[in-house]
Amino acid sequence: MKTTGFAALSLFFLATLADAQIPRGNVFFGYSYMNTDLSSAHSVNTNGWEASVEGKIIPLLGLVADFDAHYGSQNFPAACASLCTLELHPGFVERNFLFGPRVSLSLGKIRPFGEVLIGAAHANVNQGVGSDTSFATALGGGLDYKLIALLAWRLEGDYVRSTLFSTTQNNARISTGIVLRF
Repeated sequence: MKTTGFAALSLFFLATLADAQIPRGNVFFGYSYMNTDLSSAHSVNTNGWEASVEGKIIPLLGLVADFDAHYGSQNFPAACASLCTLELHPGFVERNFLFGPRVSLSLGKIRPFGEVLIGAAHANVNQGVGSDTSFATALGGGLDYKLIALLAWRLEGDYVRSTLFSTTQNNARISTGIVLRF
């Protein structure tokens, strides 16, 4: 009887330890760079931040909510009277609100992942140009490097596509920062 009880307690303890090795989710916050093109003039480099939260459904699959904001300025053609050409150079902020699945695998201290996200992009341009919102998608992945038990460092790259101000944007986004695992 004692042996059966000890075996059951040991199995429970080992199962708890094994379950503790698989994070149930994570929260990421860090610096983000994005190359974007809000007008047909040319693309610009922007800087900003990205944050995401992931909850695991099963050990290899999680659901992600990803948010970012990038700040910069870009040339926009402006209409004027007669035969003149006028170009505005206003500041802008572009935000993305994306959701979707992330597949990941823990391999020692590293955890590579891939993701497919859908949601919305919103740009607000100063100097009277206005704002616009569109459907957005992102395809990408990255790598988390485990620093200590609950802390990791992330390097992530995504292709983000949207259509703002009647122009299709094919943006490259690169982010890095701290990951809190729980």
